[in-house]
Amino acid sequence: MILQRTQSATRAPSSGLADARRELAAIIARHVPEDGGGSPLPSMELARTSKPIGPLHVLYEPALVVVAQGKKRVVVGGEELAYGETAYLLNAVALPVTGRVVEASQTAPFLCVRIPLSPALIGSVLANVKPPSATGAAPAKALDIRALELPLLDAVLRLVRLADTPEHAPVLAPLVLQEIVYRLVVEGHAARLQHIATVGGRAHRVVRAIAWIRKNFDQPLRIQHLCKVVGMSSSGLHLHFRAVTGMSPLQYQKTLRLQEARRLMLEEHLDAATAGFRVGYNDPSQFSREYRRQFGAPPLRDVSRIRSGAE
Repeated sequence: MILQRTQSATRAPSSGLADARRELAAIIARHVPEDGGGSPLPSMELARTSKPIGPLHVLYEPALVVVAQGKKRVVVGGEELAYGETAYLLNAVALPVTGRVVEASQTAPFLCVRIPLSPALIGSVLANVKPPSATGAAPAKALDIRALELPLLDAVLRLVRLADTPEHAPVLAPLVLQEIVYRLVVEGHAARLQHIATVGGRAHRVVRAIAWIRKNFDQPLRIQHLCKVVGMSSSGLHLHFRAVTGMSPLQYQKTLRLQEARRLMLEEHLDAATAGFRVGYNDPSQFSREYRRQFGAPPLRDVSRIRSGAE
């Protein structure tokens, strides 16, 4: 069952927020004049689409995403979340998600900026802020959506403005990125950001488990072996892995496998049986069943639909 949640901000936006969003949208539209994406600077990725699209099954890496125009929905771990112009998305670990752009048109395209978050960046800020320890608490959920406030939006806007003056970016972008992370810490995301930078505790063990599964996703997943790798009990691993990702380790691995199989069929033109075997399935019928549950159609029909432009 998919649970639904939308951003809680319902108050009318201030003129400052509205003006900042309009300027952000104008800059993105100028640098990405056609549907697609662009990266005018290493510190940002801009995206545009002029029509609703999806479902798109992708792996979200740690990043802050701010929408300047339009709306999107994502499903992760069975929960559906919506965010748009009045909210932002923060993700702190690699998560396989299903996303849809639900509000976009030729006259008002969906426009967003994605700001990757690196361990070095997060660590440099947390080392100075020294947030309170959350000892004894369950690890923070990796993905969250919050109402977008002016201080954070202003910092994001100043970063994106550097796309117009890239000669200043080597000096100014690192400073603005540190401010963006600081604003996220102030807004209560310290525990979430520690998933990216921390080197100890249960949260870090979950991050290590995620990294191990990503590296070995095509191999049989033996939970007891994974528990030894990360130093957790089976019950503790399942509890904290689900708290962070919204899914079990096996669900996480299966989603990675199916996404990679889909990529192999689309980009490397492998047949379904070969793609399934490449990602760890020894039984073609099991692969087909799980693929259909994930993507809504058997492998060959799904790939044909995507190539024909139906998705």
